Amino acid sequence: MAAATARSGFRRMFSVAAFTPPKAPTPPPKADPSPNLFISGLSKRTSTEGLREFAAKFGEVLHARVVTDRVTGFSKGFGFVRYSSVEDATKGIEGMDGKFLDGWVIFAEYARPRPPPQQQEMNSQPQQSWGPPSGSWGSQ
Repeated sequence: MAAATARSGFRRMFSVAAFTPPKAPTPPPKADPSPNLFISGLSKRTSTEGLREFAAKFGEVLHARVVTDRVTGFSKGFGFVRYSSVEDATKGIEGMDGKFLDGWVIFAEYARPRPPPQQQEMNSQPQQSWGPPSGSWGSQ
């Protein structure tokens, strides 16, 4: 009896049913239309001024920013553009999405709002995994 149970477990372990592919992740929901655009696919050499000039072709730009690395100063490959109206932002998406800027294909979409930061309890201390627990030195 035990041998039969072991064989069925062995068969189950190597059956096709045991190797079902993982479910495809659901894409994040589309952002609501707003004057803020998220621009991705930027070249490392793209500057804030270059992004502003390119975006100004499609409407009045209030603010443009390329996110840069703190150490190297090069672009991290994405940035943000704020237009004066949602209509200008829609024109910006139509005009910039899938186009070339500094030799790279860029993508434009409405920026999603930043999620609120997670609040930690004020009394909780960070756990240190590299040292002994607090209060154990010298206590007998």
